[in-house]
Amino acid sequence: MTPTKRIKLSFMMFLEFFIWGSWFVTLGTFLGKNLAADGAQSAAVFSTQSFGAIIAPFIIGLIADRFFNAEKILGFLHLIGALLMFQMYNATDFAGFYPYVFTYMIMFMPTLALVNSVSFNQMKNPEQEFSSIRIWGTIGWIVAGLCISFLFHWDSPQGVSDGLLKNTFLMAAIASAILGFFSFTLPQTPPSAAKGEKVTMSDILGLDALKLLKNKNFLIFFISSILICIPLAFYYQNANLFLSELGMENPTGKMTIGQISEVLFLLLLPVFFTKFGFKKTILVGMIAWALRYVFFAYGNANELASLLIIGIALHGICYDFFFVSGQIYTNSKAGEKYKSSAQGLIALATYGVGMLIGFWVAGLVSDAYKISDTSHDWEKIWLVAAGIAAAVAIIFVITFSQKEEEAQRQSDAVSH
Repeated sequence: MTPTKRIKLSFMMFLEFFIWGSWFVTLGTFLGKNLAADGAQSAAVFSTQSFGAIIAPFIIGLIADRFFNAEKILGFLHLIGALLMFQMYNATDFAGFYPYVFTYMIMFMPTLALVNSVSFNQMKNPEQEFSSIRIWGTIGWIVAGLCISFLFHWDSPQGVSDGLLKNTFLMAAIASAILGFFSFTLPQTPPSAAKGEKVTMSDILGLDALKLLKNKNFLIFFISSILICIPLAFYYQNANLFLSELGMENPTGKMTIGQISEVLFLLLLPVFFTKFGFKKTILVGMIAWALRYVFFAYGNANELASLLIIGIALHGICYDFFFVSGQIYTNSKAGEKYKSSAQGLIALATYGVGMLIGFWVAGLVSDAYKISDTSHDWEKIWLVAAGIAAAVAIIFVITFSQKEEEAQRQSDAVSH
């Protein structure tokens, strides 16, 4: 990969996750404090991410894999997203906010697969090269959080009461417009249809990527991805509000400790992945989810604040060892023709079906343990999430066969 391409892909990843981190981390607090949303309404808003992810494979299969360059679709979606994000900035109540966030997520979620597709298309050895590009997405998320807490102070008690959290949507809109135009300068990622092969209806809808589910291990990974996203939804929906209710200062900025940890473990991921294999790597990620929620359950903003910080710091292991390694694993299983569809398929499993169920469960649990309009029984909420994560880890370790993976890898090496 040339230095110019590496810089472009890194900047693409930076902006992609800067946009997401600009508004999504504080969304729960914004909904509760600025729009007076209850648990069910917050779950409905967060679930728009899932609907976007469910639709994403169809967009990817219909467009990126078949008819148009992935980088051009990426640019188009982000330009539309910038306009929608600006409307979210202008919204003054829940009814006016929801249609725009729903439409925005339909536009945004396919871009997560597209940036991976554009990146993988430039790599000869993704297992070794992808982490050094993906790490810039994490840095983008960190910068967004630091700006919100330490530069603009939008998430301070005074900032929240003054309604300043809505400025996060304006910041995201500007970044989305920049990425939209920049995407048209990215390395070309042409559709496979451009090579002249016949396109079937199954191709158009990306259904051929479903053939991956015939592989037992991939099916187990697919199901585990759905299930582990249930406790993940608790973190996205509740973590910022949880820290704010406990009285932690600069909660958004401190949550970037998780992304700083993510940077470290992204660098370690290729070594861990190569030495211990996929099963042990992803299992460590699952166990980390259970541990972090136990720390959240028993931590506080005073003498046990260290438990909260450790819980946040575990995000690097939680995310990298499960989701990033899962993206690499999916890419290795997919044929050249269906790499974009395969990434869309795993996005469907995680950010789609799994998170949709997860946000619904998190909303029910949050309302069930709501003490008043300004407080929750967070210990019980986090222990429910920890129990789900532990159960998924047990199921995965029993059913996934690392021996079959190694045998398949050796067979592929011989055939090539």
